[in-house]
Amino acid sequence: MTLQSRLARATPYVYIAPAVIIMAAGLLFPILKAGQLAFFDWGMGTPWDSAKWIGLEAFGEMLKDGKVWTSMGVTLAFVVVAVAAEMCLGIALALFLEKPVRGMRAFRTVFVLPMMIAPICVGLIWRYMFDASFGPVNHFLSLFGVAPRAWLAAPESAFFAMVVTDIWQWTPFVFIMVLAALQGMDTAVVEAARIDGANWWQTIFLVKLPMIMPILVVTLLMRMIDGFRGLEVIYVMTFGGPGQSTELFSLHIYKAAFVSQKLGYASALSILLLVIVTILSLCVLLIANPLKDNQRG
Repeated sequence: MTLQSRLARATPYVYIAPAVIIMAAGLLFPILKAGQLAFFDWGMGTPWDSAKWIGLEAFGEMLKDGKVWTSMGVTLAFVVVAVAAEMCLGIALALFLEKPVRGMRAFRTVFVLPMMIAPICVGLIWRYMFDASFGPVNHFLSLFGVAPRAWLAAPESAFFAMVVTDIWQWTPFVFIMVLAALQGMDTAVVEAARIDGANWWQTIFLVKLPMIMPILVVTLLMRMIDGFRGLEVIYVMTFGGPGQSTELFSLHIYKAAFVSQKLGYASALSILLLVIVTILSLCVLLIANPLKDNQRG
């Protein structure tokens, strides 16, 4: 191999190296710092010299703390319910709007707006929507004779409000991903299935959805990862209340760090969340890659 060919092969890596170094530094430093803090008892605003080495004590406390597992249970329930609804709605909308429809561009623009809104604003919007005194939700239900209720003051209804908010914000993401996959699909296979006598339902469940399964899997796991990391919206809406009925695990970490001022303990919790998100990310690679290979084969 000549020097010129070696330089040509190395050129792309030289161009992307600065971005990779910056991103690696931005990602690795917080992770390493959290790993260090997890072994110390240190409060915010105090000198680092006053930090006390506690070893694995924070991890032991984490495993024994019932609030940790309560918040984890709330998070799991939230992810399962919200993500399942988003996947079903997003896939259904993409299938019905797959073909060109008049006004489709305007609909897409309006439909994806919730994704563009800052999470803090989303929380404020839906906190107002579910307000017991003057919220539009109670006003709409009153037209059908339903008595107003304090949605964010009861555990069940507060959890329901949290799920509805997430569905409103992130169903467009699923819709866009699935629609892009459907429009990039080989239409010859679909036409062949129709010629063989497949009806509309068979075409969807036996042809279209299996063909775009890698995209569906990646979309599902991306939403699950985002669900575990969700914080801002629920922070504004309920701050985890009433009780712990809407306290997601990420919000529990926030409270441990900035309300209880237990940064070491919060760092141990953050490492647990990192492990969960990493496992889900690996699932994306392990599940999506074989599906792609099968399609190529």
